Amino acid sequence: MLVSKKKRFIQAPFDSEDEIEQVVADNAPDIFGASSIYFSKSLIKTADGVGTIPDGFVIDLAERRWFVVEAETSKHSVWGHIAPQVAKQVVAASQPSTKKLLVNLAVKRAQQDPEISVLFSEAKIHQMDVRKVLDEIVAQKPIVGMPIDALSEDLKEWANTLNVKVRLWLLKKYVDLDNPKTVLYEIPDDARPVLSTIEETNEAKKSIAQFDVSLLDLINAGLLKAGETLTMNYKPRKGESRTYEGIVGTDGSITLLGKTFSSPSYAAVFGIQDAGSDRKTVNGWSSWRCSGGMYIGDLRDKFLKKQK
Repeated sequence: MLVSKKKRFIQAPFDSEDEIEQVVADNAPDIFGASSIYFSKSLIKTADGVGTIPDGFVIDLAERRWFVVEAETSKHSVWGHIAPQVAKQVVAASQPSTKKLLVNLAVKRAQQDPEISVLFSEAKIHQMDVRKVLDEIVAQKPIVGMPIDALSEDLKEWANTLNVKVRLWLLKKYVDLDNPKTVLYEIPDDARPVLSTIEETNEAKKSIAQFDVSLLDLINAGLLKAGETLTMNYKPRKGESRTYEGIVGTDGSITLLGKTFSSPSYAAVFGIQDAGSDRKTVNGWSSWRCSGGMYIGDLRDKFLKKQK
């Protein structure tokens, strides 16, 4: 239950799979990551011409991965509905025609949409290298990206036995106890999946993933200090460049302009919106620099290497 002084919101089931699909489409960067590009439904075909329509595709420029997206409701049977549907989608997504389609769509978006162009710049992808990098990304096996309203044991076992990787994101719905037409949706913080089969060691045990690392972990590892000042430079398309300073708290939070944020990305969004941007997501790990000049994302990489 979610409560305020005047309202109570209780968890409720999604009305349909369509509702989940709409929540995903409306909030794709928050679910898949601030460096991701979301593409809506497209008809794709297997080598024998069997058609299928995934709910979407995602190219993650930060992780250099791509996803076949299938939003699902836990009402559907894993073995009777989800497994066979996703199998066909993965086969069709792996066809050269699908990869060519996706790369062409991404290149077009980069050319026509300034916000998408910025994502390539933030990922340090030069304009001349856009198609090359996209070709390299889709040359890999697609990952199954599945936002879903509940995680069952069968779903976990199915995900861990596939010959492709899977990430599941948990979505929740809440309705006003006094007015069911007033609805809130809960989506993951910092694009954190509830299950991911991507991160594995040679011993087939899960390793620490990027999304599992917090600033508090960096503080405890001695890579960052509580009280340290982080800086972020940002220039909106129509405005002057600004430098923002955030103070790292003992709990790994960041205090910026008198407000405290639980994650680098939330703090970064607040900063760029203060500068005049209307963006709702940004990758805070590639936005904030520590006092030594390194991005905190680079500190995270150092932390992860020490864990291996």
